[in-house]
Amino acid sequence: MIYRLFAVCFFAFALAAPMQAQELNAKVTVNSERIQTTNKNVFTTMERAVTQFINGTRWTAATFAVNEKIDCSFAIQITEQPSEGQFKAELFVQARRPVYNSSYTTTLINYRDTKFEFEYQENSSIERQENMLNSNLEAVLSYYVYLVLALDFDSFSPLGGTFFFREAQNVASTAQSAGWNGWSAFDDSKSRGSMINSFLDENMKKYHELWYNYHRKSLDEMAANPDRGRLTALSLLPALKELRQVRSSELVLQMFADAKLDEIVSIAQKATAEEKKETYDLLRNVYPGMSNQLDNLRK
Repeated sequence: MIYRLFAVCFFAFALAAPMQAQELNAKVTVNSERIQTTNKNVFTTMERAVTQFINGTRWTAATFAVNEKIDCSFAIQITEQPSEGQFKAELFVQARRPVYNSSYTTTLINYRDTKFEFEYQENSSIERQENMLNSNLEAVLSYYVYLVLALDFDSFSPLGGTFFFREAQNVASTAQSAGWNGWSAFDDSKSRGSMINSFLDENMKKYHELWYNYHRKSLDEMAANPDRGRLTALSLLPALKELRQVRSSELVLQMFADAKLDEIVSIAQKATAEEKKETYDLLRNVYPGMSNQLDNLRK
């Protein structure tokens, strides 16, 4: 996994280098239980096409060994089929990252996108063309692939994911121009356009610093020195309170909680009573609606 510490530095020079394995090891599922139709084969071919698109595309100029692929999952829950070839769905995206010198993996993203509308014809493939998006299905999948890559690379080197955040922003810009659903950054604070703009907001640099330090200087230190890793993790949390004051931080902070809050509570449970109380009070202030997940810190 250490290769990601240096990968961004040689992107500009690696385009002519031979590629190895693609970057993602994605498990794709398409659930169509809510749809009453006699032809379920379209969902089988959809699942196959999405899997091939995500896992078979080269998304970066970096070289990934097979055991360095990013484990992730894309679960598509079909909610409506307004007409043949048209679908409304929810998309659940999860990704994980190994923690150094341990068997533990930490969650990078655990996100539910509820505004996923797309077209797909049975037995169709999804083809990626440079600087072009042919459908909203391709756009949404590409966007979340870049987001997974950005969060992964950001966790290994300071601002290491910036290139991929910008690629996701390019996808969002193109999708907005096409008028596809779920991308507007102006009338929906939870849209994909709003999300990626938040990640790239200059006022959110402290968040990227927190993300890197939490993974590299806390989690990756746990195996060698659990106490130091725990103290580092807890020392980083006041940044969340500061970020709460940033106008564009709401969605990003919620995504952080969805991925990390249970983990942080688990880490803090091994702290002193005073440290646990301080952590509880701080997190309760940042996430007032998630007090149930924090209750273990009061025991």
